[in-house]
Amino acid sequence: MSAPQAPVTVRVPAKVNVQLAVGAARPDGFHDLANVFLAVSLYDEVTATPADALTITCTGPDADQVPLDRSNLAARAAEILAARAGIEPAVHLHIAKNIPVAGGMAGGSADGAAALLACDTLWGLNTPRAELLDICAELGSDVPFSLVGGAALGTGRGELLTPVGAGTFHWVFAVADGGLSTPAVFREFDRLAEAAGTRIPEPEASPALLAALASGDADRLGATLANDLQAAALSLRPQLARTLAAGVEGGALAALVSGSGPTTAFLVADEEAAAKVAAALEASGTCRATRVASSPAPGATVLPS
Repeated sequence: MSAPQAPVTVRVPAKVNVQLAVGAARPDGFHDLANVFLAVSLYDEVTATPADALTITCTGPDADQVPLDRSNLAARAAEILAARAGIEPAVHLHIAKNIPVAGGMAGGSADGAAALLACDTLWGLNTPRAELLDICAELGSDVPFSLVGGAALGTGRGELLTPVGAGTFHWVFAVADGGLSTPAVFREFDRLAEAAGTRIPEPEASPALLAALASGDADRLGATLANDLQAAALSLRPQLARTLAAGVEGGALAALVSGSGPTTAFLVADEEAAAKVAAALEASGTCRATRVASSPAPGATVLPS
């Protein structure tokens, strides 16, 4: 087993859920999902460098909100991979953060997938792809998709992936002040359903949405976007409704909360429309910042050294 000593950098994308169908809570506390993922061109980069012990640093927007201890999924990825290989996780992981933190765009999951691939490359392990995906699923529901990228339907708790077709789409993301806890949003989803006496159906992917996604027709996709967690996110953060309205008034074809939020996603017709919607959102005062991106984007990728 060879261990190249040069640092290894992996670039990994954020995601948006164009459909997030949520089932009732399972006995293990998770929910079955039909989760249509799209990777978008907002990236974190994780660099793995040989070190005496496992350490993490982070730079970029909201880096002060990123944990630098063993609770970080990047650290956990290195530990699990090293344990399977029977070696010490002697690595320094540096996260160059650009994906919004605690924003419903799988930034932490992305860092876990990137660290896993970076360490596997650094340590010369050549772990089979299927085993890397098993480790990703152990780390969290969104981590396998961060490794794979592109467009996929996630079932189970989101970790069982089936690739789906996707044309090119353009997006604006509005970054909110502060984050939202994903477990808290799921708890609010359960509370709202119980309070309403609603029977929660089994989650299923929308055939109309999958057809629209494959067609590359933004108007068709906009008419089918859906997020079962949106009501819960808006219940916990009512001001997000103003952000959603501002983006639509600014020219977006459709708007929704991204995943568990609080980042909001706006589907637009093209790059020119993206610039106009981003400007309208920033002028509205309803968000802290905007990001423009396109989809689909490749999954975790080792960058040339």
